[in-house]
Amino acid sequence: MAENGSALLNVNNIEVIYDRVILVLKGVSFHVPEGGIVALLGANGAGKTTTLKAISNLLRAERGDVTKGTIEYRDERIEKLSAHDLVTRGVVQVMEGRHCFEHLTVEENLLTGAYIRGDKKNFADDLDLVYRYFPRLKERRRAQAGYTSGGEQQMTAIARALMTRPKMMLLDEPSMGLAPQLVEEIFGIVSRLNEEEGVTILLAEQNTNMALRYARYGYILENGRVVLDGEAATLRENEDVKEFYLGLSSSGRKSYRDVKSYRRRKRWLA
Repeated sequence: MAENGSALLNVNNIEVIYDRVILVLKGVSFHVPEGGIVALLGANGAGKTTTLKAISNLLRAERGDVTKGTIEYRDERIEKLSAHDLVTRGVVQVMEGRHCFEHLTVEENLLTGAYIRGDKKNFADDLDLVYRYFPRLKERRRAQAGYTSGGEQQMTAIARALMTRPKMMLLDEPSMGLAPQLVEEIFGIVSRLNEEEGVTILLAEQNTNMALRYARYGYILENGRVVLDGEAATLRENEDVKEFYLGLSSSGRKSYRDVKSYRRRKRWLA
């Protein structure tokens, strides 16, 4: 397990239950160092999105609740804070599905991010920063967001989060439904935001290959539990990860559905 001495975020043995009976997360623990990029990996239904919503306090809208464990941001317990309170502290989530206000223009969408933080100063500087990282959005700033491409909508969602001046960004499946070239472009921008602006990134992704190229550390979730964690380079070379999550084996490429079982080593469960 990664060291947590300089962690910006500590998730400690949390359980999440929906509708008071459905146990979704079963003792999940991980750490995100300040200035790092950490990936939560796993198949659909593994618990990645639920984990992000537990951190950003969006579970109650879906009748979910953290029933055990603790979540700490800058050594402060945050389980009881509202999502708005977290934004003011620098934690913002980009939801799965490229959520935009479709009837607003791209630039109006971006400005909603600035309004959320409650500080109306330096809007112009913030827009200049966003457009430097997302030049395509500058070209499309007067277009109605609902009529832009899927990639442009995903960029708008991330850029709107950037307008809140985040210290930490939670990204939920940013590659979903996008062409490979757009995925490369978006991950490249996220990497630059991390390196140049110091934004800490927690990334939930099914695209394990892409996530492990950009993350420095990864945690693999399966059925609501962390079954493996390690440096991204180490995970990329792990034979079981290659076969089950990357579709590779010593005998060549396999499709995800062709993999019949996950041969976890006993030490993963120790």
